[in-house]
Amino acid sequence: MKTYLKICIIDEQDDGAFISDLLKSEFPEFIFLLHISNIEDVSFYLARNTPDILFLNIRLIDEKAVQLFSKFRKNLSQIIFITDSEAHAIQAIKRGITDYLLKPLKKLDFVLAVNKALESIHKQKVLVYNSSFHNKINIPTLQGFRRISIDEIIRCEADSNYTFIYLLDKTKVIVSKTLHDFELYLSEFNFFRIHHKHLINLDHLKEYIKGRGGQVIMADNSVLDVAVRKKTDFLYRVESIE
Repeated sequence: MKTYLKICIIDEQDDGAFISDLLKSEFPEFIFLLHISNIEDVSFYLARNTPDILFLNIRLIDEKAVQLFSKFRKNLSQIIFITDSEAHAIQAIKRGITDYLLKPLKKLDFVLAVNKALESIHKQKVLVYNSSFHNKINIPTLQGFRRISIDEIIRCEADSNYTFIYLLDKTKVIVSKTLHDFELYLSEFNFFRIHHKHLINLDHLKEYIKGRGGQVIMADNSVLDVAVRKKTDFLYRVESIE
């Protein structure tokens, strides 16, 4: 069975078709889901998709490009900058780009760069798979602690210096820790604090209802308010989820 790879080519120099043809001819073992765009139009695509490899076929990494990719760098597996200037390539590396290719593109260099990117993608997937066995949190109890899978947590709710944790099995755990303590730890696991009282697992979000701040409906059918000051960041996070 062939593997699907999502590729985005940001093309300002009319080489997008050439790059896609190289990919198809040199890596026939993959099925490529290609998106070719210019830097003006790519923001909408990247907000809704996470490509495995992003090719930057642009003249230089200017401030506009830096601002754009600073938003998405955490989600992108590999970024390959294509340029005809070694000086621009060095600047790109300094700004966080993972690899570069100099023009005119040489087939061997291209294959080596893509293979390097594929190797990194494979390592990241193995790391994520292995870490899934350790995605648990210790919840203190009077007798000791309870070990809970983070995926089972639907939401956390603040109550003064206590936090109520609501789980998929419809049970509720009360912990003598503040919601801020859980926010610090769980934010890297796709949790988002929508309100001073509510920290939610975005994987268990069912519905968003429009309003001044709006409301969310979670997997346990709870209806929670979204704070007005949190609304923009919340919607951005949700729209960025693939």
